[in-house]
Amino acid sequence: MKSKPNLYLVGFMGTGKSTVGRQVAQRMGLHFVDSDNAIEAEQGKSIPEIFASVGEGAFREMERAFVESGHSSEGNLISCGGGLAVQPGMMDLLKSRGLVFSLIASAKGIYERTRHNSNRPLLQVEDPLAEIEKLLAVRDPIYQQAHCCILTEGRTVNEVVNHVCRSYRLEAAQRAR
Repeated sequence: MKSKPNLYLVGFMGTGKSTVGRQVAQRMGLHFVDSDNAIEAEQGKSIPEIFASVGEGAFREMERAFVESGHSSEGNLISCGGGLAVQPGMMDLLKSRGLVFSLIASAKGIYERTRHNSNRPLLQVEDPLAEIEKLLAVRDPIYQQAHCCILTEGRTVNEVVNHVCRSYRLEAAQRAR
């Protein structure tokens, strides 16, 4: 493959973007970047600390700045924070910068994957499953606008990685034409 467009993995927290992304990047010869980790490194604070100190709105602006100038224009696999792609105009911006693949799972599946993780500020509520369902109702239609949507639930990481790699090759080849 001559051209290696950026690949943006979007989707709700706990759908496997980081785990799958690292393996896909290694297999496809892409540089792996986690948007949350990049922002944490730049700010010198964890995501929960950023939310607590400056709020979600300021964090979303940091995400936009990262997409606009935080990485090179090709050869990257970017694992995007769960809320990054749902900001107004962000899906179109991501699509203009590369291929966008959405990793999909059910609310219950996401809850099972995230319930023991205290590093999820949006889930530090009395009923995390209800919060996931509420957020998914708003976010899922946006995630569905990706170039490719891939179900991660009920599949092994290797199966998802294989699917992402095959789909990336096909989409990149079509884009190169």
